[in-house]
Amino acid sequence: MNKRILIYAPEGKNAKLAAQVFDASDIEHHICADVSELMLELGRGVGALLTVEESLTASVLQPLMQYVNAQPTWSDIPILLMTKRGADSSSVQHAVTSLGNVTLLERPIRISALLSAARSALRARTRQYQVHDADYRKDEFLASLGHELRNPLAPIRTSVGLLKHLYPDLAPVAKTYAVVERQIVHLTRLVDDLLDVARITSGKVALQPAPIMLSDAVTHVMEICGGLAESRKHWIEISYPSEPILLQADRARLVQTLANVLANAVKFTLTPNRIIFNTKVEDNNAIFSIRDFGIGLEAESLSSIFDIFVQAQTSAGQAPSGLGIGLSLAKQFTEMHGGTIDVKSDGLGHGSEFILTLPIVVQSEIGSVEKNATTEQSFTQESAHSRILIVDDNQDACDTLCALFEADGYTVSVAYDGYQAVEVAKEVLPGVIVLDIGLPGIDGYEAARRIRKLPGGEKIRMIALTGWGQENDKRLAMEAGFDHHLVKPVDFNVLSTCIAERRVA
Repeated sequence: MNKRILIYAPEGKNAKLAAQVFDASDIEHHICADVSELMLELGRGVGALLTVEESLTASVLQPLMQYVNAQPTWSDIPILLMTKRGADSSSVQHAVTSLGNVTLLERPIRISALLSAARSALRARTRQYQVHDADYRKDEFLASLGHELRNPLAPIRTSVGLLKHLYPDLAPVAKTYAVVERQIVHLTRLVDDLLDVARITSGKVALQPAPIMLSDAVTHVMEICGGLAESRKHWIEISYPSEPILLQADRARLVQTLANVLANAVKFTLTPNRIIFNTKVEDNNAIFSIRDFGIGLEAESLSSIFDIFVQAQTSAGQAPSGLGIGLSLAKQFTEMHGGTIDVKSDGLGHGSEFILTLPIVVQSEIGSVEKNATTEQSFTQESAHSRILIVDDNQDACDTLCALFEADGYTVSVAYDGYQAVEVAKEVLPGVIVLDIGLPGIDGYEAARRIRKLPGGEKIRMIALTGWGQENDKRLAMEAGFDHHLVKPVDFNVLSTCIAERRVA
């Protein structure tokens, strides 16, 4: 936390006199001789800036404006501006408009007034640093919370998957599996939404646009929301262009955006009813409309419904539902794609309609594009001879995943810490290793690096299966030698796809 005051008044005695006042009051300060030194010291950190009206020439004001505009969201540097003619001069008015957090001090100024303004500015700056620190701790907490919540979800999902695999024809097992799977998906999405809030506020989310078929995006959204709608006895009417439409978008974020809006429509339609999910293309815009006939929105809620943690007003006696995050994320991801999202409602009891307009269409007709059908990955008899090593200090997670693979004919070894993982890998030389990151002894990153150095280790398919899902975690996994980074609780079909791509031993 930097509490020094920078003084920029290269002409006259103002800088020297201000420094003498601050010295007598033990206020840390630094005098900048020219604009280059000023910008350098601003970059190093500052509690406040003290300057004078005549020093704010165009050559100084321009880089200072750029610095102010480039501040992170938590920062708003206090600027104390000593004036000659109060706030009436055009230069002072321009500085106030351009620099934002400006306090005017009319000369001649009393020492007590200067000290009072300086200390107030430093107190305000201290609060900004405290907000920044609190946000950082919040982001760290959310990342840890996501990890801790995902760990118990993993063995739950694997256990019910094993039951379904062992007893595929028993209706009670299939029904129980469907209920548990829906709830796991719901809880996982809540955890992911919390983590996305932390990523966005810290500037860690960057889109990764790639070609995606519009129909594939709609299908994926329905895979996420279809079970929820069915459980509430709603039916979703889907329509989209019959011709192939190619989009250029971040697949994960586009699907997440649409799924958040559709899930919201399902959640706030309280009795069985239809929900209309319509998609059309105009020029290079994909326009998605999601219309429900649920509880609707009051007029005053329309302007705030996309704000973070906001819950819309519901009918009397109904408690707010959810975290108030999904629509906020939908808005932010839509705008990151260069699009807009709007909502309409005729009031409580009249339903709502959300319209997303996204300029992501590559071209409206691409008959030459061949659409690949998404099929469920199945294990072949050939892959049943593969050797798999599963490493996780959560023994329930490790053992249930082991049982699921063994049920498919794999030869499976297990390890419960990083050192043991290296030793077992050295002994059995598996074709695939599914490796947790947060391990006792040595972590998964170090274990992966050591395994890669074993004879034949370069041919092993290594999959990180972890509760840590931030972008930095994925980067660290790739640097450590992993081929894939999957987040708990994993969809077993996704895991099996990664295994099917294993290297030839």
